[in-house]
Amino acid sequence: MSSSWMACLLKSRSVIRFRGPETIKLLQGLVTNDLRSLENAEPVPKHDFTPNMPDGVTPLIYAAMLNPKGRFLYDLFFYRPPQPNEKLNRTGSGPGPEPSEIEIYADVDKDVIDVLLSTLKRYRLRLKVDIEDATGDFSCWQCFGEELSKSSASLQNLKSGSVGWGGTVDDIAVSSSGGSSLGWDWSRDPRLACLGFRGIFPSNEIPPLVEADQETDERNFLLWRVQKGVAEGSTEIPEGEAVPLEYNLAGLNAISFDKGCYVGQELVARTHHRGEIRKRLLPLQFDNQKNEQVTPGSEVVTAESQKKAGIVTTVVGSHGLGVLRLDEAFRTSEPLVIKDQENVQVKTFKPKWWPSEWLPDH
Repeated sequence: MSSSWMACLLKSRSVIRFRGPETIKLLQGLVTNDLRSLENAEPVPKHDFTPNMPDGVTPLIYAAMLNPKGRFLYDLFFYRPPQPNEKLNRTGSGPGPEPSEIEIYADVDKDVIDVLLSTLKRYRLRLKVDIEDATGDFSCWQCFGEELSKSSASLQNLKSGSVGWGGTVDDIAVSSSGGSSLGWDWSRDPRLACLGFRGIFPSNEIPPLVEADQETDERNFLLWRVQKGVAEGSTEIPEGEAVPLEYNLAGLNAISFDKGCYVGQELVARTHHRGEIRKRLLPLQFDNQKNEQVTPGSEVVTAESQKKAGIVTTVVGSHGLGVLRLDEAFRTSEPLVIKDQENVQVKTFKPKWWPSEWLPDH
């Protein structure tokens, strides 16, 4: 693993496990993305087929749950582990048995897991789905860095050390797996390539390829993500308040506009087809020579006219995120400052990953 890669345990995230034949049916009516691809694995080359590796993998899927008014509630990353019949049995003589039920894992915001579980169980009604907190068994990890952002070779190198949930065979990794019935895998972060890889791993295991000198604090990934203009969780994306398209969830591959109905779809579809989003979440930098504290919720205003441009949502040192009107963020000649803290100037940045149509004249 290259020294330009870092990995961190995401202590801010928890894991929910879904089991049962109607799991996809339940989730498909609740979340913004299309989860039907979780039902069938994508094939991988046959030479990757070993007793501890499947002959197919399912991509990680990012999605959100909304309230009936179309406001954001929770974000979720959905994983599907390989089924027994997609791997050789332990003797290598043939496929394992047919699964008795589908099993899906979701990586969710730790601070809202209790209310999220309650919400999911309320919508379950009579559907045959078991829903439980699996945080004691599994943990969430992120792997990120400059080399992972720009090099397809890095993707192959990283995958070569993973076993069990996809990837290519690496003898050392297979040997170290100890014959786990689940295995491991890093998945490309479905939001943006520059965010690296994400994975759910057994809580008593360090993920493959992570050496002691490559493990870092989660706050470093937070800064990395904030500088890319990406919010995560129900604090950075305010629960019950945030408009999904203003927080760029469509650009982060969290929304399917072709799937069937789900809770809150009407507002998302109407806003999308109207075409123009006047406010968006974007990365900020605070020029703060007097070391004044900027806090989430602070208003951003134009320095002379004091016209409100938007609000700060996340602060990490001198960097942050904010939802700002694009006219004031990029098209005004006036500098931006924090309201009642005129010594703190605010610089705005257009993320490199933004589609050109979001800000065509910038």
